[in-house]
Amino acid sequence: MMNRLAHGLFFLATLVGVVVLGILLFDIVNTGWKWVSADLLNNFASRFPEKSGVKAALWGSIWLIAVTAPLTFIFGVGAAIFLEEYAKKNWFSRLIQLNISNLAGVPSIVFGILGLTIFARGMNLGQSVLTGALTMTLLILPIVIVAAREAIASVPSSLRQASYAMGASRWQTISRVVLPYSMPGILTGTILALSRAIGETAPLIMVGAVTFIYFTPGNVFDPFTVLPIQIFTWTGLPKAEFQELAAAGIIVLLAILLTMNALAIFLRNKYQRRDG
Repeated sequence: MMNRLAHGLFFLATLVGVVVLGILLFDIVNTGWKWVSADLLNNFASRFPEKSGVKAALWGSIWLIAVTAPLTFIFGVGAAIFLEEYAKKNWFSRLIQLNISNLAGVPSIVFGILGLTIFARGMNLGQSVLTGALTMTLLILPIVIVAAREAIASVPSSLRQASYAMGASRWQTISRVVLPYSMPGILTGTILALSRAIGETAPLIMVGAVTFIYFTPGNVFDPFTVLPIQIFTWTGLPKAEFQELAAAGIIVLLAILLTMNALAIFLRNKYQRRDG
């Protein structure tokens, strides 16, 4: 009886989430689909709805993720390897791990203030793509480190011992045994973290991402805007057409997110087949 009750409760909880998500997606697609066109992708923002587009915001988001992704992956996986494979298991390392886990729950606006102080003003990077990317890296780095550590810790110790028995060094064992085995979990955590970064608004507003821009970034030192900021701006305008444009912008953002997820799934399956 209790088993059936628990099963029904869990199914109901899942169903509520799926239904709400489905309703939201249906409403967004139904509202904004008619605005999704080549003009939406090729036009800059305008005060006229029929001439508005997401070109600057789209390219700003692509630039931001293109810089954030490698920085996050390199530093996140590197930190996870050090903590799991090299650091001594004592109170100090446990304190570091606890603080990293706590940082994953810090509000994003705090990282925006930190990015404004260190990168925008302290390093004189200003309102640039690099400032936004470094701020986003700080925001999602704890998530990547925690996910990568758990993936590395899940590697059976017998594989490590077998590698050492074959005469491999510690780094050879990590690079040729541990990392390939744990890569699916690392990629899953990384893509989830990047999915959060691509939808963030508050930290980027703090570091100076502009709400209106009439050009695309040419390098990492140029000013930028992103899709969430453009969507937020449109939702605050009085004309109903801008609300529909915001829905169209959400569709574009979802398309980017699904593309990122598809790439991560492809890479994860590739490593799983290699391990098999």
